[in-house]
Amino acid sequence: MFIARKQNFKPFDRKVWLSSPTMHGEELEYVREAYETNWMSTVGKNIDELERLVAEKVGTKQAVALSCGTAALHLAVKLAGLEPGEPVFCSDLTFNATVNPVVYEQGVPVFIDTEYDTWNMCPRALEKAFELYPDCRLVIYAHLYGTPAKIDEIERICKKHNATIIEDAAESLGASYKGEQTGRFGDYNALSFNGNKIITGSSGGMLLTDEVAAANRARKWSTQAREAAPWYQHEELGYNYRMSNVIAGIVRGQMLHLEEHIAAKKMIYERYREGLKGLPVSMNPFDRQNSVPNYWLSCLLIEPEAMCPQVRDDHKALFKPEPGKSCPTEILETLASYNAEGRPVWKPMHQQPLYRNNGFITREGEGRCRTNAYIAGRTLGSDGTPLDIGSDLFARGLCLPSDNKMTEAEQEQILAIIRACFE
Repeated sequence: MFIARKQNFKPFDRKVWLSSPTMHGEELEYVREAYETNWMSTVGKNIDELERLVAEKVGTKQAVALSCGTAALHLAVKLAGLEPGEPVFCSDLTFNATVNPVVYEQGVPVFIDTEYDTWNMCPRALEKAFELYPDCRLVIYAHLYGTPAKIDEIERICKKHNATIIEDAAESLGASYKGEQTGRFGDYNALSFNGNKIITGSSGGMLLTDEVAAANRARKWSTQAREAAPWYQHEELGYNYRMSNVIAGIVRGQMLHLEEHIAAKKMIYERYREGLKGLPVSMNPFDRQNSVPNYWLSCLLIEPEAMCPQVRDDHKALFKPEPGKSCPTEILETLASYNAEGRPVWKPMHQQPLYRNNGFITREGEGRCRTNAYIAGRTLGSDGTPLDIGSDLFARGLCLPSDNKMTEAEQEQILAIIRACFE
């Protein structure tokens, strides 16, 4: 149900997107080079140069260009040696591409709750998970919306328990933690160049590692695991996962503008942060002492006491307006009515119908699937804060229009629309 409180804004003449590709021209030159030299398949100069550029930027010894970020995560899980039936600790508040590759390899995802400081995997919950699943050998964590997780704490816990780390840096290319780029902290790491990412090839991904042998295995697997023989010889299962030289040309051109894109995204974040002052909301946080995000998406979190009634099932949402209060559903529907795109924050994996029977660990032990409704009387832990933090963020949070082609005037109108929702 949508009830607009204000109708005194003009709809935007063009769609204001959440995050769309920003192209510059060099991309077309590299694509033309692939066309004119007839290297249109999964080999060519663009692939070689892109792998070199990304490895150099991130600081890993090896980079393998692949068809998408999910392919990179899948091959990372294979490289980690996951056995069927093994538990894998995964970020709970993330896109399902972080988790699905575990199931591809017949592993069992166990979801680790989020923490408020960065909206990423909670180290306390991870430690609790190892108490409950002491034989777990693999941890996959993501850097949500381009914000680095508490990497030192996660690494310390994984090292203590001899667990392999896969770092999902799909959303965080260009972000750094203690002066080092995300995408180099895990044993195996994944990037995405999907159409909405900080730089894009329309598709594409990258596997990053320091292990030469692992990179070579990934390259072999990604080209259908063809053996060195005069004919097509196959002795193990492979995949059609290699990036094309055409897509690599687009991403290669985009790499020249990574820092420019990050600067534009940061400006958007700071304008929101300044423009939302005085409202009962906060922005997606990060550790200002240790990390620098890439500001991929700017997000808003409504204070609990400022939430109007909101209920969601698996496909729909309803809300009831109240003076001085709002909710993600109201704000998103209002923005959409003026031709601007926002989005709820990721729905936690343990709430997804596909994974509701999987393990879910909070900082105090086994958790359970919550309903999608926002309930004022949330279950609290011994420290007085909600136990299921991911569900709390999902209930109260939303992703704001963060397209780096958005004008300052357009962003000012978005801010005015949000303010009107709280009147």
